[in-house]
Amino acid sequence: MLGNRGRAPRRRRRAALAAVLALALALALAGASLLIAGGGRAARVRPTYAALAAGATATLEQRYYDGAGKWNICLPRKCGAGNIDWGADSMTYALYLHWTVTGDRRVRPIMNALTSTAYPWSPDVYSSSDVPAWDAIADVREYQVTGNPAAIAKSEAAFRYVAAGKVTSFQTGACPSIQYQLPHGQPTMLKTLESGSNYVKAALLLYQITRYHGYLQAAAAQYAAIRRYYLSPGVPLYTVYVFDNGSACTQAPARYYASVNGNMIWAGYDLARVTGRSVYLDQAIATAKAAAQHLGDATGVYADLQAENDVSEPLIEAMYDLARFSHQAFARDWLLRAASAAASDVNSAGAYGRFFDGPPPRAPATVWQVNGGLALAIAAGSLDPHGRPAIPGFWSHAVFVHHDLRLVNVPVQFSFAGRAIAIIGTIGEHCCEPGHAEVFIDGTQTFDQTGIWQNKSSSNRSLPGSVLFAWRWPAPGTHTIQIRAGFPNTKEGPSFFHMTGYYLVK
Repeated sequence: MLGNRGRAPRRRRRAALAAVLALALALALAGASLLIAGGGRAARVRPTYAALAAGATATLEQRYYDGAGKWNICLPRKCGAGNIDWGADSMTYALYLHWTVTGDRRVRPIMNALTSTAYPWSPDVYSSSDVPAWDAIADVREYQVTGNPAAIAKSEAAFRYVAAGKVTSFQTGACPSIQYQLPHGQPTMLKTLESGSNYVKAALLLYQITRYHGYLQAAAAQYAAIRRYYLSPGVPLYTVYVFDNGSACTQAPARYYASVNGNMIWAGYDLARVTGRSVYLDQAIATAKAAAQHLGDATGVYADLQAENDVSEPLIEAMYDLARFSHQAFARDWLLRAASAAASDVNSAGAYGRFFDGPPPRAPATVWQVNGGLALAIAAGSLDPHGRPAIPGFWSHAVFVHHDLRLVNVPVQFSFAGRAIAIIGTIGEHCCEPGHAEVFIDGTQTFDQTGIWQNKSSSNRSLPGSVLFAWRWPAPGTHTIQIRAGFPNTKEGPSFFHMTGYYLVK
C-alpha cells in the first residue's frame, strides 16, 4: 500500500519525535554539536542521530539562513546571500523536510520570509528552463508550511514560465518533448533533466494543492518523455544531459546526478500514489535500488561525484519517502549507512561536505555542497533517532600527503595503501565552468562517469582546499587512482585536473 505524506503528517508520532529532537537541539546549541567535528574527544563521542539532526537544524536555521529571507551561499559567510535557483532552493527543500518530520513552529516565519524574497517570474524575463523549475518547487514547499497564497502564486508563475517556453523556445529540436536548458539550445544545444525532472515534480506538487488535472497530465507526459530520452540503456538510472543538435539527440553517458535521479524516484512514487498505477512505483523502486547498488563507494556509501554543480537533497528526500511511507527496507539501510559515514563529514561550524564518505570541509562549504548532508542528518534522525553512527571520528587521524599532480596530455595516477582517501584541490581553479576528468579506481572507471568536474564553481569563486573526490574501502589495502581526460563537450568543456595532495586513512 502506498503511503501519503501530506501537509499534516501523523501528529502523535511527530510530536514524540519533536520532543526527542528538541532535547537534542538544546544540547547542540549548548555546544554538543562540536563533538562531531573532528579530532580529540570529538573522535570518541558517538552522538545519536537525533542529536545530529538537531545540529543540522541549527546549522540550517541559524547559520545558513540569514534571518532576512535569504540563504547564505557559503560558510564562512563570504559568498553573499540569495533565494533563487538550485543551491538556495535545495536549502528550502531541506528545511521543508525538517518541518515534515518535526512540525517545528520556527519554520513557518522563515518560509514566509523566503516567500517574500522569492523571484516573481514573468514571461518577459530571459532565463534558462531549469531555474524557474527549481524555484517552483521551493515556492510550493513554502506554501505547504505557511498556507501563504503569495507562495502558491509565485510557484504557478514559475511553472507557467517553463510551460509557455516549452512551445516557443525550450521544447524544440529533434526531440521536442524535452527541454533545452537555454532558449533554442544556443549555444550549447544542451537539454538537461534538471529542467524536466523538476517540471514533473513541480506539476505533481501543484496538482496536490490545486487539484487542477492539467498539472497531473503535464507531469505524466513529461515523465514519459524523460524515460524515453534520459533513461540509460541497461540500468534504470537517468543521465542528466542530452545534446540535441536539431537532427539527433545523444546522451552524455552515465552522468547520474543525485538531483535528477532523486526527482524521478519521487515522481514515480507520487504518480503511483495519485493514479493508482503500480508501474510507476515499480520504476521508482528500480531506480532507487540501482542508485543504492551502483552509485556508492566500496563500502556502499553514496558518492556524490564531480564538484558542485548538483544538489543531493532530492535524492535524500526520495529515499526517505520510500523508507518511511513505502516501507522499503533497502532505502532505510541506504540512508542510515550514508548518515553513519557522514557523521565524520561535518565541521565545527556544522557544515557538511559534498562527499558523505569524505572528511569535514576545510574550504568554504557552499549550499550546493552542504544541502545533502543536512537533509541526510534530518532523515536519519527521523528513521532512527536513538541510533548512533559507527565511527564519527573516522577522518580524525587521517594524514595529509602533499602530492601535486596535473592532467596534461596523458593519464596520471598515484598509488597508496589505506582504507580511505580524499583528493584535495581547488574547485573553480580556472573559474567557473569548463574542465572535467574521468576517474578510474584500480583500473575500473567509476559507474557514475561524471568524474571530477573541477572547474565548475556554482558560487563563481575559486575554493582552494576543497575535496575533489573521496572513497572508502571496507579494509586497508593498496590501491591506484588514475585520472584520464574526459571527452570534451559543449557543457563540461575540455579536460582539466589538478590536485595538491590527499588525506589518507590507513
